[in-house]
Amino acid sequence: MLRSLFAGISGLRSHQTMMDVTGNNIANVNTTGFKSSTTVFQDTLSQLLKGAGAPVGDNGGTNPAQVGLGTRLAAITTNFAQGSAQSTGRSTDLMIQGDGFFVVRNGGENLYTRAGAFSFDTDGRLTTPEGAVVQGWSAANGLIDTNAPVGDIRLPVGAVLPPVATSTASLAGNLPSDAAVGTVVRTSIKIYDAAGTPTDMDITATLDVGGVWNLTSGVGTLSPATLSFTGAGATPSATSLTFTATSGQVITVDTGTVTGFAGQNTLAATGQNGSAMGTLQAFTMSPDGTLIGVFSNGLKSPLAQVALANFNNPPGLEKVGGSMYRTTVNSGTEQLGTAGTAGRGLLSSGQLEMSNVDLAAEFTNLIVAQRGFQANSRVITTSDQILEDLVNLKR
Repeated sequence: MLRSLFAGISGLRSHQTMMDVTGNNIANVNTTGFKSSTTVFQDTLSQLLKGAGAPVGDNGGTNPAQVGLGTRLAAITTNFAQGSAQSTGRSTDLMIQGDGFFVVRNGGENLYTRAGAFSFDTDGRLTTPEGAVVQGWSAANGLIDTNAPVGDIRLPVGAVLPPVATSTASLAGNLPSDAAVGTVVRTSIKIYDAAGTPTDMDITATLDVGGVWNLTSGVGTLSPATLSFTGAGATPSATSLTFTATSGQVITVDTGTVTGFAGQNTLAATGQNGSAMGTLQAFTMSPDGTLIGVFSNGLKSPLAQVALANFNNPPGLEKVGGSMYRTTVNSGTEQLGTAGTAGRGLLSSGQLEMSNVDLAAEFTNLIVAQRGFQANSRVITTSDQILEDLVNLKR
C-alpha cells in the first residue's frame, strides 16, 4: 500500500486533536483562571531509501534519501500567561498578580489553582465553589508563623480581642510661654485598665512663676508634677512623666515633643496603647495574603495568611478539572511561601483572573486545523485514485 495513505491518516488524527484542543480553549473563554493549551506536532520516523555517502577520491559525498511516514502529536502545552483582571467587589475573590498558585485541600490531597473565587462556609473556612478548603497559616496571639505546616484558612467568627491595659501615653502640642501666671490648660485621654474598663485621664497644667507648669490630675498623680522649658524651642523637662492612677495603674506619659513657644495653646493627648475588649466585625485582605480582622474596639489584628505555591516547571502540572492542577514527576515539588516573596505574585482582593484564551488566535487555529484536515483527506483521496488506476491496468 502507498505510504501516503498512512501519512494522511496520521495528519487527520493530529489535526483532529488540534481541533479538540482549540474547541476546549474556546469553550473556556469565560472560565475563571483558565489557561489555554497549544498543540505541538512533530514528524514520525522516516524510511531510509539511500544512505549518505562519504567523499571518495575526486567524487563528492552524497546525502541520504528518506521518505517521511507522517506526523504525530508531540505535546499539548499549557500557556500560563497572566489573564486579565475582572473586578467583582467581593472581598473573598482573590487574584494572583504574577506567578504562583493557591493551595487547596480536596479531601486528603493538596491541589493547586489560579481561580480565586472563594467564599466562607458555615464553619468559617475559606473554600472554592466545589468545597475545597484554601490552605495557609493561622495566627496565634496576633502572630503568624509561615514556617509552620499549612492548614485550613478559617475566619474565627465571634472571635474576641482581649482588652489591653494602658501602659504608655503621649502628650504633644504647645504650652504658651507668654501666657499670664495662673493660666490653666487642660487635656484628657481615655485609658483602659486590665479589664478593659475605660477611664478619662485628665491632666491640668497651671502656669506658675518662672515659666513652670504645675501638673495635676483628678484621677491620679503625676511625677514629676512640673513641666518647664529652659528656652524657646528647648526640650521640656521632664521628657516623660509617670502617671499613677487611684486604682494603682501606672502609665508612662511621653512629653518629649511638647513645645514652649509664645502664642497659641495646642496641648493635647495624642495617643495611648490600651484598648477595650473587641469583637470581630469585618475583615480585609492585604496584598501579601494576610487576612486582617477589624474589631469593634477599632483595632486590627491578623487572623491568617494565604499560602501560595510555585513550581520549577508549571507546564508540567496535570489538569484534574475544576480549574485545578496536580503535581507530576516533571512539575517539581511545591515551593510554599507568601505572596510577594521568592518570585510569587501579589494578591488583589475583589478581583478575579479571567481566562487567557485569545479568541482571535483560536479562531485562526480553527481555520488552520480545518484546512490541515482537508489537505490530509485530499492526500488519502488522491492515493486512492492512484491505487484505482493501478488496479485498472489489467482489465
